[in-house]
Amino acid sequence: MDPLTLVMLAVLAMLVFFMFRNGRKRKRDQEALQATMVAGADVMTNFGMYGTIVSIDEEENKVALLIAPGTIVNIHRQTIARVVEPVVPETAEDILQDSPSIESMGEPEFGQRVDGDDTDNQPKKGDA
Repeated sequence: MDPLTLVMLAVLAMLVFFMFRNGRKRKRDQEALQATMVAGADVMTNFGMYGTIVSIDEEENKVALLIAPGTIVNIHRQTIARVVEPVVPETAEDILQDSPSIESMGEPEFGQRVDGDDTDNQPKKGDA
């Protein structure tokens, strides 16, 4: 066999390998999503609608989704893209601890205004 044929067969083998690998990964992700879909979970559909699962019909692959108070829609089970995790809001104490203090800021950068600078007492153009 000539080298070009060997290279072409190697490329074809790599293509087939990655194709099967991607399919297995997609199937594993879909199974993990199906395991997390339970009644009461907040979800997002493939078409961008958010809602809460009311019930799941395994036989017909339908999900009853509450999209607004009193509004329930039936959608196909595979149109659910992901389960939305609740976001925990940060408390004011966490925000203050993460922000830098005035002492740690150091020298002002070029063009940055500094409070208490007495050279800016004169009115500027456009001030009334």
